[in-house]
Amino acid sequence: MRAAFMLLLAGLVVLSGGTAGRAADAAKIALVIGNARYPDNEFVLSDVANDAQDVAEELKRAGFVVDSQSNVTGDAMRRALDCFYARIERGAVALIFFDGFGIQSNRQTYLLPVDAQVWTEPDVSRDGFSLDTILAEMNTRGAAIKIALIDASRRNPFERRFRRYSAGLAPAIVPNNSLVLYSAALGAVTASGKTDRSLFVAELLREMRAPNISAEQALTNTKNGVVAATKREQVPWLSSSLTTEFSFASPVTRPPGDKAADPLPTKPEPQVQEPQKQVCEAPQAEPAPIADELARDPVVADLSRKVAANTNDVASRYKRGQVYAIKRAYALAMLDFDAVIRRAPRDAEALNNRCWTRAATGDLQGALADCNLALQINPGLSDALDSRGLVNLRLGRTAEAIKDYTDAIQRNPRSSSSLFGRGIATRKSGGDGATDIALAKSMNPDIAKEFAGYGVTECVP
Repeated sequence: MRAAFMLLLAGLVVLSGGTAGRAADAAKIALVIGNARYPDNEFVLSDVANDAQDVAEELKRAGFVVDSQSNVTGDAMRRALDCFYARIERGAVALIFFDGFGIQSNRQTYLLPVDAQVWTEPDVSRDGFSLDTILAEMNTRGAAIKIALIDASRRNPFERRFRRYSAGLAPAIVPNNSLVLYSAALGAVTASGKTDRSLFVAELLREMRAPNISAEQALTNTKNGVVAATKREQVPWLSSSLTTEFSFASPVTRPPGDKAADPLPTKPEPQVQEPQKQVCEAPQAEPAPIADELARDPVVADLSRKVAANTNDVASRYKRGQVYAIKRAYALAMLDFDAVIRRAPRDAEALNNRCWTRAATGDLQGALADCNLALQINPGLSDALDSRGLVNLRLGRTAEAIKDYTDAIQRNPRSSSSLFGRGIATRKSGGDGATDIALAKSMNPDIAKEFAGYGVTECVP
């Protein structure tokens, strides 16, 4: 995804005269950021460093002046962006490539530095960098062509602290003559993986090098290639407001006197076969963490130091409970949530978190009591509706589960958890549920594995 991304603009060559011709001679400026090591994440994003390096090298070969940064903190990212803006000349082609974690908040996409401290949604705008703002600044500085290549559609530990499941990225507000490419669809996340290179980058690099096709056609071919290779599980999102013809590769030149041939054929859109009925196989749930792994976790260690220094530090206990629950250390999470609720018995968020934790461990009656109290305190808490939907689903109360999930979806239509749960509840009650399940999987490819960890599968007797 990433390397090709930059390539994308790196080799922008104008096909026509006039304004296009002037753009071809303009300065080409690029900022490449690859954030692979987030202390809050359980593993290093192993493909990020390789892809960012590939992108930077391609852009340099294509004539871009590239500033390449890796594992940048908030301060370093702010300085890099300021330097990037300062180098933009009027009429220039300006490109930013970001690979790492992104998050959606208030209908904007924020790019996160490695030291982001995100525990609640307001923290996103404080520590993240708005893609809309970056594009607007590129435009204000006089860039004739604005390009943003964003490979940040991963499920991450930050959103799970204040939303049940990742909501992916939001659409960008695109200035005139801009091109924005995401590695996955809006509101969707890509399947988790630890590969050394990304499929998206490979597809993009190949298409960017194809001569005699427009940039938009190359990106369309890239999208089709990813869609076919992943059997529609990953669908890149493209937004273009380009008014100038560009190509990522130079046109093929022919000897004088040769009869001009037709442009090279574009890659045909892949034929997607109708899905075949398959035997239901329940996915394997993620294993519980090992005690030594938890002890080495830097976030857990930092929060534990704070709790040890001040036993009344409710905020640190609550955060540590969230981290434990995300990492499936449910017994430890319960201890922290119990301590928080003893001090604040009407904390609806803490009650919801304990409800969810109890549901995951099989204490369904205790979970139901927590969720009911959370919703009595805050009837509009969508996460608590989602949690109670899971409890009712596991209790076999499918009608109640469908109602809870439906109410949660009305408040948060992009909740893959609520959609998947409603689909399963509908199926268990004798209905279809396929539409909800398919939409949930398109948003979060790992959602079935998540539910398997709660003892819920798609398999219906």
